[in-house]
Amino acid sequence: MGLASLLSASCSSTEPDHPENAVVIGALLPFSGSESAIGRNLEQAMLLAVEDVNAAGGLDGKPFDLVSRDSHSNPESGLDQLLSLIYKDEVRYLVGPEENDLARTIAIEVKKEDILHMMPGYAAPSVARREDEGGWIRLAPSPFAIGCALAKYIAREGVRTANSLAARDDYNASVSTEFTTHFAALDGRILPSVRFRSGQTTYTSKIESAFKSDAGRTLLAAYPAAASTIVTEWTVGGRPGTWLLGPALHTEVFLANIPQGTLDGSYGISPSLSLRSECRPLDETGEALECRTYNADGFTHRFSHRWNGELPFPAAHFYYDGVVLIAMGLVYGQATTGKVITSGHELRQKILELNDPKNDVAVWWDLKKAMAKLREGIPLRYVGAAAEYEFDGYGASQNHIMQRWKIDGDRFVDLDPFDAQCVIQK
Repeated sequence: MGLASLLSASCSSTEPDHPENAVVIGALLPFSGSESAIGRNLEQAMLLAVEDVNAAGGLDGKPFDLVSRDSHSNPESGLDQLLSLIYKDEVRYLVGPEENDLARTIAIEVKKEDILHMMPGYAAPSVARREDEGGWIRLAPSPFAIGCALAKYIAREGVRTANSLAARDDYNASVSTEFTTHFAALDGRILPSVRFRSGQTTYTSKIESAFKSDAGRTLLAAYPAAASTIVTEWTVGGRPGTWLLGPALHTEVFLANIPQGTLDGSYGISPSLSLRSECRPLDETGEALECRTYNADGFTHRFSHRWNGELPFPAAHFYYDGVVLIAMGLVYGQATTGKVITSGHELRQKILELNDPKNDVAVWWDLKKAMAKLREGIPLRYVGAAAEYEFDGYGASQNHIMQRWKIDGDRFVDLDPFDAQCVIQK
């Protein structure tokens, strides 16, 4: 199915039928606007998860169901849709949105209504601390971990000076700040960095400012729409300096909108989809890793088979896991409390209890066995499509294995992963 068909399907005016007695999970995804290319792919991952948990028995015979709304890649429009999910659709379990500022805006409503808020996206904000209402769970590594990984990588490569050209949104600005902070802590020299507002017709002056200091690496921390314009203008300007690419640019949409070949050899870092158990250290530091990808490849095959050859974006692995973690928490919660948990704070505690390292394993590809044990009140930690999950006491994932990659023409080439070992934020 082509992109146009996917977008058409996502924006159809015909609402799908929903079971009357379903346990509803709400999703806010970008089906239109600047980030529209990813929305349907993420929804497909969540629909697949719903199918899998329902095939495993659902919640005491009740099926799970997904209700999706369009964020329009825009905080103002997205907020109306998100409020509709909460107050019109009355969802108690929310997944998304991708947009960092929108997720922050809705935090008040999540707390007030005591909703479980699952945040699989790379750009999700840090989870709320010391709250007795609302339950926030963040699945992807934080900007702290990403920034540390970027800094460690270039320091290990012998780069001595660095700066950044970063968008002013919360996520990319945070990645930039963490990157420069960690690089300075590694005795690197930070040169003047530049911030910009996305949506401009030209970024020429910002590009000139970023590269006039002649840094060894310049981090481009931005979303694909703005970044592709920047790279195109940078190419026209003679391609000064050397880029380091932020995790939001590890997407085909970015490659499709830059002059082919201009970024050949440019490197970036994103969260790895290899499991900890699929990796082994290659040196005494424990940072250099050799990893297999059997688990991620298995999910890609399952996804592709279900969706007519479509391949999952990296973020889709996390969205699949988000739905499964909610389902596991609800099934285990019912077994141990005798009720369907509707409190986000209480459900988060159940999910954290399940994902204790001492518990036996539940795997995404055998949910029937996992759900049967959970119904007996046996706690199981989840090995998902994206990671082996372990959370801190506030609901932030402790996954810190990163994937290096480079650009070669019109494709990404994965390189050796490594363990950033920067999971504790002081």
